[in-house]
Amino acid sequence: MTASNPLRPGRVRRAAAAFAIAAAAAMTALPSTQAAAQGAAMADAQKIADHFAGVQTMTGEFVQFGPKGEQTGGKFFIQRPGKIRFNYEEPSGFKVIADGESVVINNAKLNTWDLYPLSKTPLKLLLDNRIDLSGDKVRSVRQDDDLTTIQLQDKSIFGDSTITMMFDPKSYELRQWTITDAQGKDTTVMIFNVQQGVTFDPSVFTIDYARVTEASQGQGANRGK
Repeated sequence: MTASNPLRPGRVRRAAAAFAIAAAAAMTALPSTQAAAQGAAMADAQKIADHFAGVQTMTGEFVQFGPKGEQTGGKFFIQRPGKIRFNYEEPSGFKVIADGESVVINNAKLNTWDLYPLSKTPLKLLLDNRIDLSGDKVRSVRQDDDLTTIQLQDKSIFGDSTITMMFDPKSYELRQWTITDAQGKDTTVMIFNVQQGVTFDPSVFTIDYARVTEASQGQGANRGK
């Protein structure tokens, strides 16, 4: 009796076919596994976002890092929907106020008041009553042991700018956010000593539109000289 040849052409073809089928199965299983993992990450991210959006008011201290490495700090106030205030500590002389409709940036030293529609800024996503992670708003979700990072973009609202929010994965508390403008420049705000469920006087989020108009007219007159 002669031993059968394990590398006989017929056996080689059958082995190759079996290998090809197994490889194809592995290739189709990989995307579905990745999709399942991404789906789970998205579900967890939505839970975190829902928890954060459920906090109607909060206040605390912040440190801001600008695109050139400059560092400033101060106190912030948030009230949903759409209201926020940053009081920058001296010698900065800056204030940022959103009243639910507009955002104004005040430079007290130069007496300038720059006004923008809140709906056209990344702050809108941060201050909405619900942070909706459906559709194509989410650019990425990353889960680490100490942080869950969610990056959002809505081209219909603020073009190529993005907002990246970082949360504690256990307490679901917001730790920091980074706004990246259309030129790729980052401004990062880290918050601490946060209190939730506080009550604010309405004046905290009041924009003096008459003063904004007056300052804008003055700026225009100075540019015309």
